[in-house]
Amino acid sequence: MADTANRLRKQLESANFDPQYYVKQLSQQSDGDRDLQEHRQKIQTLADETAQNLKKNVYKNYRQFIETAKEISYLESEMYQLSHILTEQKSIMESITQSLLSTDKDETAKEMLAAFPKETEEVKQRTLTTLLEKVEGCKNIMDTPGRYLVYNGDLLEYDVDNMSQIQKVHAFLMNDCLLIATWLPNRRGAVKYKYNALYDLESFAIVNVKDNPPMKDMFKILMFPDSRIFQAENSKIKKEWLEILDETKKNKAVKERHKKEEEVPNSPVRPEVSNNPFDVEDEPLSSEEVVDLSLEWIQELPEDLDVCIAQRDFEGAVDLLDKLNDYLKDQPVSPRVKELRGKVDERVRQLTEVLVFELSPDRSLRGGPKATRRAVSQLIRLGQSTKACELFLKNRAAAVQTAIRQLRIEGATLLYIHKLCNIFFTSLLETAKEFEMDFAGNTGCYSAFVVWSRAAMKMFVDAFSTQVFDSKESLSTAAECVKVAKEHCKQLSEIGLDLTFTLQSLLVKDIKAALQSYKEIIIEATKHRNSEEMWRKMNLMTPEALAKLKEEMRSCGMGSFEQYTGDDCWVNLSYTVVAFTKQMMVFLEEGLKLYFPELHMVLLESLREIILVAVQHVDYSLRCEQEAEKKAFILQNASFLHETVLPVVEKRFEEGVGKPAKQLQDLRKSSRPMRVNPDSTMSVV
Repeated sequence: MADTANRLRKQLESANFDPQYYVKQLSQQSDGDRDLQEHRQKIQTLADETAQNLKKNVYKNYRQFIETAKEISYLESEMYQLSHILTEQKSIMESITQSLLSTDKDETAKEMLAAFPKETEEVKQRTLTTLLEKVEGCKNIMDTPGRYLVYNGDLLEYDVDNMSQIQKVHAFLMNDCLLIATWLPNRRGAVKYKYNALYDLESFAIVNVKDNPPMKDMFKILMFPDSRIFQAENSKIKKEWLEILDETKKNKAVKERHKKEEEVPNSPVRPEVSNNPFDVEDEPLSSEEVVDLSLEWIQELPEDLDVCIAQRDFEGAVDLLDKLNDYLKDQPVSPRVKELRGKVDERVRQLTEVLVFELSPDRSLRGGPKATRRAVSQLIRLGQSTKACELFLKNRAAAVQTAIRQLRIEGATLLYIHKLCNIFFTSLLETAKEFEMDFAGNTGCYSAFVVWSRAAMKMFVDAFSTQVFDSKESLSTAAECVKVAKEHCKQLSEIGLDLTFTLQSLLVKDIKAALQSYKEIIIEATKHRNSEEMWRKMNLMTPEALAKLKEEMRSCGMGSFEQYTGDDCWVNLSYTVVAFTKQMMVFLEEGLKLYFPELHMVLLESLREIILVAVQHVDYSLRCEQEAEKKAFILQNASFLHETVLPVVEKRFEEGVGKPAKQLQDLRKSSRPMRVNPDSTMSVV
């Protein structure tokens, strides 16, 4: 038998195996149906053995699969870090190249200015006067002596908020200011433009806007608290604008600095008279002599900052900055100090960009909230707590969204909701604890966290509603899912964050729709049973079935149900009334699980409509039935509804809600049952 199985396995595993030829040959060789059945059993046994061996191999190598996946994950994170280091090195090299090029340009410009000083300035002044004659409303621009034109050209202005085109402008860059003029639709003679704004070069900053097609070749002018975005004709013109603007701002700053240095010795200093004869008059010291910048660590500070940034030693870089700030604290500001500050500010900008990248959602999100602590703490130390808060919350929002998206949708809705709540609320709790730890000294950021929590809750409710309400789950399943979400939401109270009201307000629309839908289902089912009503007693056939029904009615709160049961498994009630009672009590219990104050009237009106369908049917049957015996049976069912069911509904509703339902009480009073008189007439009890 074993040899036959091995022979069959080798035949099926051979590379030249042809299934059609094999089946044809097998059919010819078999004597009958019995041989085929035996051969089929052999192949089935072989298939089971193969499947079992495959499972064993999978279990055997399962740990290797996990270890391989971990190694791949580690390798991926290392590749991310290597890529980031290379990017930083590239940016450092580019900044060094740019600084060398700008130095060469400054020296060349100084040489040209020294060779042709008067001619160049006079020509530029004449050119500016000619151009300004075409601008309406700027006659006083040339009143400032020494002002001349540096560069000009057409630009398109865009809206900062929605990036829509606003207007076409013409910009005039002068040696000390920037003039923006708009095009005139109806030209008058030589006038082409109209004065729009004039900005001093020291009052704004230039920011290069990254190309994002179709929005490209743009740059931004920042004037606190406003900003404007302009688009050049092409990338070459944009580059010229950025370079010339930067160079002109630097030239003006250098010129003003030299001017101040020349004015300092000429300013009269009034000596302070002292009455103390032991005072010795000291010679006044210049600011350069007061602040000693010749220390070795100060001279090497810019290079040390570059090294720290390249090696991702963020803490060391911020420590150096704190050391410099402490040293220069309460010291007079001299040109040398300004120069040092300029070099350091450039490194601070690079360090900030690196820290911002560390917190961007594009980075790996597997480390959880603690992985962001390093970058957040250094940004806070740099005085940028608002930016750190914004980036931290964006990072955590992306992490939560990714976790929800990666969650596998199970067949069982309740199982999926348990996993969803566990992932979301655990992440929210960890984020809140990490936020409290990182921003303990920045209470102004807590409002941003509350706003973020509400937005995160909306994202959770979207995924929750899609799985629970959009898939048309039963009301009992929906009630259990909402109960799970509420229980998890209460866990946030341990950190002082209560989002229960937010959760309820986001779910109220879907819960209302679910209650209305289930109410319609019950009403339709009740009407269908009413249409087939024969008003006969129930025969449950077996004592077990009767005992089961008693238990169901007892669990519904109908303690007096046994008085309606008879001998031999008979129930002195109609099947329609019993089925209606069970269905309505289930609806009431599930509705109370979903209940919160905004749903009070919805649940109350739904119960009233459901009860009204049954009451009206009983009332109609009493009025139409002619037989006294059936009338008595109908009256007994009506008495059961009025004296047993409706009081239980009112009591259970009041227990679940906390206040009585006047509408249900009025409905019970208006639907009092009738009794049958011997003369076949009806009267109200």
